[in-house]
Amino acid sequence: MRIMKDEGGQGAAEYILLFGGVIVIAIAALLIYRAYFTANSATKACQDISTVRTSV
Repeated sequence: MRIMKDEGGQGAAEYILLFGGVIVIAIAALLIYRAYFTANSATKACQDISTVRTSV
C-alpha cells in the first residue's frame, strides 16, 4: 500500500510538462517573428522601434 501513496514522481512529470509548454511557446514565437531575425527581409525591426517611439 505504500507504493500507492507515493506521489514523488508526479511533481517531476508536472515540471516536464511545464517546461515542454514553455519550449513550444518559444519555438512558436520564433517562427512567427522569424522575419525580424533574418537579414534579407523587408521588415526592419529598427524602423518599427523608431516608429513606435515617435508615435508614443
